This record gives sequence, structure tokens and C-alpha cells, in this order.
Amino acid sequence: MWWLIGGTALMGLVLAGVGLRTLPGSPLAAEAASRWEGTTPSSSASSPGSQKPTPSPTPSPTPKPSPSLKPLAVRPAKVSIDASGWWSWSMIDRRTGKVYGSSNMTQTNTTASLIKSWIGADYLRRAAESGQTPSDVRMQQLTIMIRDSDNEAAQSLWEAVGGSASIGRLIRTCKLTDSSAYKNMWSNTRLSARDTARLGVCIADGRAAGPKWTKWLINEMRAVRGVGDFGIRKAFPASTQKNIAIKNGWVTRDALGEWHVNCLAIGDGWTMGVMTRYPASLGYEYGAKICQNVARQLKS
Repeated sequence: MWWLIGGTALMGLVLAGVGLRTLPGSPLAAEAASRWEGTTPSSSASSPGSQKPTPSPTPSPTPKPSPSLKPLAVRPAKVSIDASGWWSWSMIDRRTGKVYGSSNMTQTNTTASLIKSWIGADYLRRAAESGQTPSDVRMQQLTIMIRDSDNEAAQSLWEAVGGSASIGRLIRTCKLTDSSAYKNMWSNTRLSARDTARLGVCIADGRAAGPKWTKWLINEMRAVRGVGDFGIRKAFPASTQKNIAIKNGWVTRDALGEWHVNCLAIGDGWTMGVMTRYPASLGYEYGAKICQNVARQLKS
């Protein structure tokens, strides 16, 4: 009988082994499954209580919002002016390059002395590119042309930069789209309000006068004095006015019976151009007030 008892015991062990292999959660069951799946059982599979928690996915960093731009001293707005004749305006946010303006901001007007800002810039940039230092006489001409709008100084410098060829450089350098030269007369150069504001950007960013002379030119434009100190910057407090660079133009067109009065201003982060023409009987102050009134309505 011993063999019967031994056989029964052996059969029990065999059945126990089969039971362990098929009992869910048993280590042998895990080993069997791994053999069928062609994998090697891990230590965590053989010891369920020692399983490590699945790590949570690392969250992506929250992107920081772009810093908002500080408000400018001006902002686009609807401008309403009850005035005789024709007027237009344009403003550029220099930080974004966005152009704003009246519906007729692409229409042109003769610039008169406003173009002296470009004549000075063109002369200085070309001198630096040629490795030349302007003489004291030239520097004095530049100063009185900008600050006092001296016409004789402007004519001398206009001839030095090649006359109307300089306006071709203005259009290319500052990427103007509406403007043109007139024969060989600087006063009759035609700019739109939009291109006037673009000229201001071109002076401010250094393309016009070049890296050597830009700061000097802007300081001279801030120092405009006398009869030419009118228009856009007069709309601002005195503490702000001193930091706004300007160049204005004003002339009577006798053949047309009109005043042409135009204003350019370069502020902190912005530029503005205003162009006007109206009956000559109204005087140049009339146009100066239009420039100031436009700026007042655009002022933040």
C-alpha cells in the first residue's frame, strides 16, 4: 500500500503545482503568463505588494504671457476737425509698426521746410559713409536749417546732396510709397501724411542719418525754436514737449492762393504727420492749429 499512498501524495503535489500556476495573482501564474507572452517576469510581478506607483506625468510649464506694451503718449482715435480746405494725418506706433490715419492719409502735399529734416539726415549719413567729418561751416548750416528753418542753409545743403536725387534716396531708404520729388526744388517735394510719419520712423531708427549722427539730428529737432516751433508738440504738457522732435513746413502758394502747412513729430515710441492746405487769407497759424488739434485728439 505504500506505493499507493506515495503515488497519491505525488499526485497531490502535481495538482497543487498546477493550481498555483492557474491561481490568479500567484507568482507561478505570473511566471507562466510571462512565458506565454515571451517576457521575463519582473520582481514586482512576483511580489504584488512591492509594486511601485506609476509616476504621474510631469506637467508642462505654463507659458508666461507676453509682457504688455506700455501705453504711448498717443493712441489711434477718430479725429474730427471743423476746418476749411484740406487736411490729413497719420500716426505710427514704432514698437509694432502699425500705421493709423485719416482716410486720405495717402494723398500728398508740398512739404515746404518739413523736408529739411531729410536734407540734414541725408547729408550727415553720406558724409559718414564717405569717412568725412563735416566742417564747422556745414555743421552751423545744419543747425540753423533745423532749428531756425534757414532757407539759404537748406539750399546750400540741398545742392551738396545732389538736389532731387536726394528725394530718390529718401523714398528708397525710408520705403515711402506715396511721395515724389519736384524738378529740383526741395520746397515742392510732395509727401503724404503717411509718408511723413514714415520719415519720422526712418529718422528715429537711424536709417536716415546713420548711426553716427542720428542722436545729434534728433536733438537738433528737439531744439526747434522761433516761428517754426508750433503744431503737434504744443498739444502736450511742457515736460513732454521738450522730448518731442519736430520739423514743420509752411509756405504760401501764391499761384494757388493757398497756405501749405505741415507738421512732423517724433515722440517716445511714436511718430505723427499732419498735412494741411487752405485759403491763404487764413494765415499760417490756421494750419498750425490744425496740427495741434489733431495731436490733441490723438493724445492719450
